Parts: sequence; structure tokens; C-alpha cells
Amino acid sequence: MKDAVQDFLHFLRIEKGLAENSINSYERDLNQYITYIKEKEELQSVEQVERHHIRGLLKQMNDQGKSAASISRMISTLRSFHQFIVREYQTSHDPTLHIERPKRDRQLPKVLTNEEVERLLEVKGEKPIDIRNKAMFETLYATGLRISELLSLQIDDLHLLMGFVRIVGKGGKERIVPLGQHAQNAIQNYVDYGRGSLLKKYKNDALFLNHRGNTMTRQGFWKVLKTHARQQEIFKEITPHMLRHSFATHLLENGADLRAVQEMLGHADISTTQIYTHVSKTRLKDIYQDYHPRA
Repeated sequence: MKDAVQDFLHFLRIEKGLAENSINSYERDLNQYITYIKEKEELQSVEQVERHHIRGLLKQMNDQGKSAASISRMISTLRSFHQFIVREYQTSHDPTLHIERPKRDRQLPKVLTNEEVERLLEVKGEKPIDIRNKAMFETLYATGLRISELLSLQIDDLHLLMGFVRIVGKGGKERIVPLGQHAQNAIQNYVDYGRGSLLKKYKNDALFLNHRGNTMTRQGFWKVLKTHARQQEIFKEITPHMLRHSFATHLLENGADLRAVQEMLGHADISTTQIYTHVSKTRLKDIYQDYHPRA
């Protein structure tokens, strides 16, 4: 079983080119699956798995209070895994056939208001860390990058004179995203006056560095963002992805073309981008309720 899982993860990493975070999610789901079928169902091989075994795992997850999203992701993982087994191990047995995903309530993404964004982007101080933080926040809001994409940026990905940045996103897909003037200025200031002090004597081509001269981590960025948000009296439960949501929503609210926003976000399917139009409509309704005298 473990060999089959490792073969599948190798396939995802090498042939599909998935990001490590995605591969880690697959691995967690599969470890839970293998543990269940070995310990609960007492099976010795994935070829012994039947549909009712998988339904047993899903029922256990539901009884444990797992969300519909988590159960749906598990089903997706198991489908991909067993389809891989069918292809690579020359078997016709796929126990995931006809297993339906639970219905999910599609939650609208949480966004910051324009005023909250302005407060968040106000970073005082001239220390290298302050200059870096300003550049990171400006870049994230200006481009709508995923946090993993932001932190994987290299110096060579910057094209400040032309006003864009090169991104390698999910599945190794490359895209070009424009940079606004504020972000360009913040990045240039960081490169000129902040990054060298953080880099010290080390060699590192990553754009955003921590105080040790290493590449900034997701956990490090999250901590910086939450601390700064509290200092700026933004009391929402802020996440890095909230800036990506805000980027897309504010563009659409100001008349941007949906296809252009899809391209900048790096969405493979425009239906993923369309959720931001629902956010805009919801906010318009809130504004109407607040300000129309006969609402």
C-alpha cells in the first residue's frame, strides 16, 4: 500500500508538476485512508478495497464532524489515486466509481474594504524589516498572488521598468501580472535599501527574505501580517488569501473584465473567478441597505 502511495506522489510531483503544498494535502488524505483500511477494515492491499469500505471511511469522517469540503477533497484524492492504480498497475478495479460528493454550500470569500486595505498598506518605519513588509503587502494586493507564489518570487522575476512580474503558479504554469505604481515603488525601495541588509553575507536569489537572510516562510509572513493588522486596528480574522480575494473583488467592482481577472489570478476555470462577482453583488446589496432611505 505504501509503495502505491509513494508511486502516486512521485507521479504528482514529477509528471503533474504539482506544488509541494498540494502534494502534502494528497499525502495526508492517503495516509488517513491507508490507516483506515488497514486498521479498521483489516485489508492488506488496495486491490481488496470495495466501495463500501470507502463509504465507511466517509461515514467515519462525517461522524467526526469533518466538513463537506474535507469529505469532498478526500473523495477527489481517492478517485485520483485509484485511477492511477488502474492505469499503472493494469487493473480494472476502481472502488471509487459512483461515489458522489456531498453537496457543499459555497461560501463567499471574505474581503477587506478599500479603507481597510489602505490602513493595511500603511507601514511606518525605515528599518529593513519595515521596508520589506511594505513591499510584500503592496505586491500581494497589487497582483492577487497566492502566498506561495509571492514567497517563491526570485529577483529575476521582477521587471520593474516594464511594470510586471513573472509568476510560476500551480502546475508550473507561467503568467505575467502587472504591477501598480505603488507596488513598483515599494519593491524598488526594498531592493535598494532593505534587501541587502537582510541578505547580509549570504547568497539567496529569493526576493523576500527573513531577518536571517533566508527565504521568507508562509508561517513567518502570516505572523507579520496578523501583527501588523492588529497594529492598524483591523480586527477581522485576516489571512494572506484575503488580500487575493480583495484584489479580485475590487477589480470587478471597478469594472474590470472577468476574463482579465481570471488570467491575473491564474485560474484554469472561469467559474472559479465568477464567485467574486457574487461577492460584489452582496456588497452592493449591503450598501443599498445602509444608504437607501426606503431600503
